[in-house]
Amino acid sequence: MKNYKQEFQVKNKSANNVIGVLPGKSKPDEFVVFSAHYDHLGISETEKGTDKIYNGANDDASGTTAVIALAKYFKELGANERTLIFVAFTGEETGGFGSKYFSEQMNPDQVVAMFNIEMIGTESKWGKNSAYITGFEKSDFGTILQKNLTGSQFNFNPDPYPSENLFYRSDNARLAALGVPAHTISTSKMDVEPNYHQLSDEVATLDLENMTEIIKSIAVSSQSIINGTDTPQRVKKIR
Repeated sequence: MKNYKQEFQVKNKSANNVIGVLPGKSKPDEFVVFSAHYDHLGISETEKGTDKIYNGANDDASGTTAVIALAKYFKELGANERTLIFVAFTGEETGGFGSKYFSEQMNPDQVVAMFNIEMIGTESKWGKNSAYITGFEKSDFGTILQKNLTGSQFNFNPDPYPSENLFYRSDNARLAALGVPAHTISTSKMDVEPNYHQLSDEVATLDLENMTEIIKSIAVSSQSIINGTDTPQRVKKIR
Protein backbone atom coordinates (compact mmCIF):
# COMPACT_ATOMS: atom_id res chain seq x y z
CA MET A 1 0.00 0.00 0.00
CA LYS A 2 1.21 3.48 -0.84
CA ASN A 3 0.80 6.05 1.92
CA TYR A 4 1.20 9.80 1.85
CA LYS A 5 0.05 13.12 3.17
CA GLN A 6 -1.82 15.41 0.81
CA GLU A 7 -0.62 18.84 1.89
CA PHE A 8 -2.30 22.15 1.08
CA GLN A 9 -3.04 25.58 2.55
CA VAL A 10 -6.20 26.78 4.29
CA LYS A 11 -6.30 30.48 5.09
CA ASN A 12 -2.49 30.63 4.96
CA LYS A 13 -2.14 27.70 7.35
CA SER A 14 -0.75 24.25 6.55
CA ALA A 15 -3.24 21.39 6.42
CA ASN A 16 -3.20 17.84 5.18
CA ASN A 17 -5.32 14.85 4.33
CA VAL A 18 -3.88 11.40 5.02
CA ILE A 19 -4.22 8.93 2.18
CA GLY A 20 -3.48 5.29 1.45
CA VAL A 21 -3.83 3.65 -1.97
CA LEU A 22 -4.26 -0.01 -2.94
CA PRO A 23 -3.75 -0.26 -6.73
CA GLY A 24 -6.37 -2.25 -8.58
CA LYS A 25 -5.39 -5.50 -10.25
CA SER A 26 -7.39 -5.36 -13.49
CA LYS A 27 -9.07 -1.94 -13.29
CA PRO A 28 -6.38 0.35 -11.83
CA ASP A 29 -7.86 3.49 -13.38
CA GLU A 30 -11.23 3.02 -11.67
CA PHE A 31 -11.31 4.28 -8.08
CA VAL A 32 -13.36 3.39 -5.01
CA VAL A 33 -12.94 5.83 -2.13
CA PHE A 34 -13.38 5.08 1.58
CA SER A 35 -13.29 8.23 3.69
CA ALA A 36 -13.91 9.92 7.03
CA HIS A 37 -12.76 13.14 8.68
CA TYR A 38 -10.27 13.26 11.53
CA ASP A 39 -10.82 16.85 12.68
CA HIS A 40 -13.35 18.00 15.27
CA LEU A 41 -14.12 21.24 17.12
CA GLY A 42 -10.83 21.81 18.94
CA ILE A 43 -10.78 23.33 22.41
CA SER A 44 -13.72 24.99 24.15
CA GLU A 45 -13.26 28.68 24.89
CA THR A 46 -16.16 28.78 27.35
CA GLU A 47 -15.84 25.57 29.38
CA LYS A 48 -14.46 26.32 32.84
CA GLY A 49 -13.75 22.70 33.84
CA THR A 50 -10.53 20.76 33.39
CA ASP A 51 -11.59 18.94 30.21
CA LYS A 52 -11.95 21.50 27.44
CA ILE A 53 -11.12 19.24 24.49
CA TYR A 54 -13.75 18.21 21.96
CA ASN A 55 -12.52 14.66 21.40
CA GLY A 56 -15.07 13.77 18.72
CA ALA A 57 -15.05 10.06 19.48
CA ASN A 58 -18.18 9.50 17.41
CA ASP A 59 -17.74 12.55 15.19
CA ASP A 60 -15.66 11.31 13.53
CA ALA A 61 -13.05 9.10 15.15
CA SER A 62 -15.53 6.27 14.65
CA GLY A 63 -15.46 6.82 10.89
CA THR A 64 -11.69 7.22 10.82
CA THR A 65 -11.37 3.94 12.72
CA ALA A 66 -13.54 2.28 10.09
CA VAL A 67 -11.38 3.58 7.24
CA ILE A 68 -8.20 2.29 8.91
CA ALA A 69 -9.79 -1.10 9.64
CA LEU A 70 -11.07 -1.41 6.07
CA ALA A 71 -7.66 -0.49 4.65
CA LYS A 72 -6.05 -3.21 6.75
CA TYR A 73 -8.70 -5.75 5.74
CA PHE A 74 -8.55 -5.11 2.00
CA LYS A 75 -4.74 -5.02 2.05
CA GLU A 76 -4.68 -8.48 3.64
CA LEU A 77 -7.41 -9.73 1.29
CA GLY A 78 -5.46 -8.59 -1.76
CA ALA A 79 -8.33 -9.11 -4.19
CA ASN A 80 -9.40 -5.61 -5.26
CA GLU A 81 -9.79 -5.30 -9.02
CA ARG A 82 -10.41 -1.54 -8.76
CA THR A 83 -8.01 0.86 -7.05
CA LEU A 84 -9.00 1.61 -3.46
CA ILE A 85 -8.29 5.02 -1.96
CA PHE A 86 -8.51 5.43 1.82
CA VAL A 87 -8.56 9.03 2.98
CA ALA A 88 -8.85 10.80 6.32
CA PHE A 89 -9.93 14.38 5.65
CA THR A 90 -9.13 17.45 7.64
CA GLY A 91 -11.28 20.56 7.95
CA GLU A 92 -14.72 18.99 7.65
CA GLU A 93 -16.09 20.86 10.65
CA THR A 94 -14.84 24.21 9.38
CA GLY A 95 -16.09 24.06 5.81
CA GLY A 96 -15.07 20.78 4.18
CA PHE A 97 -11.64 22.07 3.19
CA GLY A 98 -9.98 18.64 3.05
CA SER A 99 -12.58 17.02 0.83
CA LYS A 100 -12.71 20.14 -1.35
CA TYR A 101 -8.99 19.97 -2.04
CA PHE A 102 -9.10 16.20 -2.56
CA SER A 103 -11.94 16.44 -5.08
CA GLU A 104 -10.08 19.12 -7.02
CA GLN A 105 -7.16 16.73 -7.53
CA MET A 106 -9.37 13.90 -8.82
CA ASN A 107 -10.92 13.18 -12.17
CA PRO A 108 -14.50 12.50 -11.00
CA ASP A 109 -15.15 10.29 -14.02
CA GLN A 110 -12.64 7.80 -12.62
CA VAL A 111 -14.30 7.60 -9.20
CA VAL A 112 -16.77 4.73 -9.32
CA ALA A 113 -18.08 5.14 -5.76
CA MET A 114 -17.34 6.84 -2.46
CA PHE A 115 -18.08 5.31 0.94
CA ASN A 116 -17.94 8.23 3.36
CA ILE A 117 -18.28 7.06 6.97
CA GLU A 118 -19.59 9.53 9.53
CA MET A 119 -20.64 8.83 13.14
CA ILE A 120 -21.19 5.07 13.40
CA GLY A 121 -20.44 4.75 17.13
CA THR A 122 -24.01 4.70 18.39
CA GLU A 123 -27.06 2.64 17.50
CA SER A 124 -29.27 3.95 14.72
CA LYS A 125 -32.97 4.67 15.26
CA TRP A 126 -33.64 1.06 14.20
CA GLY A 127 -31.27 -0.40 16.80
CA LYS A 128 -28.30 -2.68 16.22
CA ASN A 129 -27.26 -4.16 12.86
CA SER A 130 -28.49 -1.15 10.92
CA ALA A 131 -27.28 2.11 9.44
CA TYR A 132 -28.53 4.65 6.94
CA ILE A 133 -27.17 5.97 3.67
CA THR A 134 -27.56 9.63 2.79
CA GLY A 135 -28.93 10.33 -0.68
CA PHE A 136 -30.17 6.74 -0.92
CA GLU A 137 -32.63 7.67 -3.65
CA LYS A 138 -30.03 9.47 -5.78
CA SER A 139 -28.35 6.30 -7.08
CA ASP A 140 -28.51 2.52 -6.71
CA PHE A 141 -25.46 2.54 -4.39
CA GLY A 142 -27.53 1.53 -1.35
CA THR A 143 -29.45 -1.11 -3.27
CA ILE A 144 -26.17 -2.73 -4.33
CA LEU A 145 -24.87 -2.74 -0.78
CA GLN A 146 -28.05 -4.30 0.58
CA LYS A 147 -28.04 -6.95 -2.17
CA ASN A 148 -24.55 -7.99 -1.10
CA LEU A 149 -25.83 -8.46 2.46
CA THR A 150 -28.60 -10.87 1.48
CA GLY A 151 -28.91 -13.50 4.19
CA SER A 152 -27.35 -11.34 6.90
CA GLN A 153 -29.15 -9.51 9.71
CA PHE A 154 -27.77 -6.13 8.70
CA ASN A 155 -29.83 -3.48 6.93
CA PHE A 156 -28.86 -0.28 5.16
CA ASN A 157 -31.80 2.14 5.20
CA PRO A 158 -32.56 5.45 3.48
CA ASP A 159 -31.66 8.57 5.45
CA PRO A 160 -34.51 9.14 7.96
CA TYR A 161 -33.64 12.81 8.45
CA PRO A 162 -34.27 14.41 5.02
CA SER A 163 -34.89 17.85 6.51
CA GLU A 164 -31.28 17.88 7.76
CA ASN A 165 -29.95 17.76 4.17
CA LEU A 166 -27.19 15.39 5.34
CA PHE A 167 -26.23 14.34 1.80
CA TYR A 168 -24.64 17.73 1.27
CA ARG A 169 -23.31 18.24 4.81
CA SER A 170 -20.41 15.80 4.90
CA ASP A 171 -17.25 15.04 2.93
CA ASN A 172 -19.10 13.09 0.25
CA ALA A 173 -20.75 16.29 -0.99
CA ARG A 174 -17.83 17.59 -3.06
CA LEU A 175 -17.57 14.53 -5.29
CA ALA A 176 -21.34 14.00 -5.31
CA ALA A 177 -21.73 17.47 -6.79
CA LEU A 178 -19.51 16.30 -9.64
CA GLY A 179 -21.71 13.29 -10.38
CA VAL A 180 -19.96 10.62 -8.31
CA PRO A 181 -22.20 8.17 -6.41
CA ALA A 182 -20.66 9.43 -3.19
CA HIS A 183 -22.73 8.64 -0.11
CA THR A 184 -22.33 8.86 3.65
CA ILE A 185 -22.97 5.87 5.90
CA SER A 186 -24.08 6.82 9.42
CA THR A 187 -26.06 5.73 12.46
CA SER A 188 -26.29 9.12 14.18
CA LYS A 189 -29.77 9.93 15.49
CA MET A 190 -29.71 13.55 14.41
CA ASP A 191 -32.84 14.44 16.36
CA VAL A 192 -31.80 12.99 19.73
CA GLU A 193 -28.02 12.35 19.72
CA PRO A 194 -27.00 13.71 23.14
CA ASN A 195 -23.24 14.03 22.55
CA TYR A 196 -23.29 15.54 19.05
CA HIS A 197 -20.84 18.47 18.99
CA GLN A 198 -20.47 18.27 22.77
CA LEU A 199 -17.45 17.86 25.03
CA SER A 200 -19.13 14.64 26.15
CA ASP A 201 -18.43 12.93 22.80
CA GLU A 202 -16.03 10.48 24.48
CA VAL A 203 -15.05 6.92 23.60
CA ALA A 204 -16.94 5.60 26.64
CA THR A 205 -20.20 6.62 24.95
CA LEU A 206 -19.61 4.41 21.91
CA ASP A 207 -21.03 0.95 21.27
CA LEU A 208 -17.82 -0.62 20.00
CA GLU A 209 -19.35 -4.04 19.39
CA ASN A 210 -22.09 -2.62 17.19
CA MET A 211 -19.56 -0.36 15.47
CA THR A 212 -17.46 -3.41 14.61
CA GLU A 213 -20.47 -5.08 13.00
CA ILE A 214 -21.12 -1.97 10.92
CA ILE A 215 -17.53 -1.96 9.66
CA LYS A 216 -17.78 -5.66 8.79
CA SER A 217 -21.01 -4.99 6.89
CA ILE A 218 -19.38 -2.18 4.91
CA ALA A 219 -16.55 -4.55 3.98
CA VAL A 220 -18.93 -7.28 2.81
CA SER A 221 -21.42 -4.99 1.07
CA SER A 222 -18.73 -3.20 -0.94
CA GLN A 223 -17.28 -6.36 -2.48
CA SER A 224 -19.08 -6.30 -5.83
CA ILE A 225 -18.13 -2.66 -6.36
CA ILE A 226 -14.52 -3.34 -5.44
CA ASN A 227 -14.22 -6.36 -7.71
CA GLY A 228 -15.82 -4.57 -10.66
CA THR A 229 -19.02 -6.61 -10.84
CA ASP A 230 -21.25 -3.66 -9.93
CA THR A 231 -20.96 -0.02 -10.92
CA PRO A 232 -23.37 2.35 -9.15
CA GLN A 233 -25.37 4.85 -11.18
CA ARG A 234 -24.01 8.38 -11.33
CA VAL A 235 -25.82 11.04 -9.34
CA LYS A 236 -27.09 14.24 -10.90
CA LYS A 237 -24.42 16.94 -11.04
CA ILE A 238 -25.18 20.22 -9.33
CA ARG A 239 -22.42 22.17 -11.03
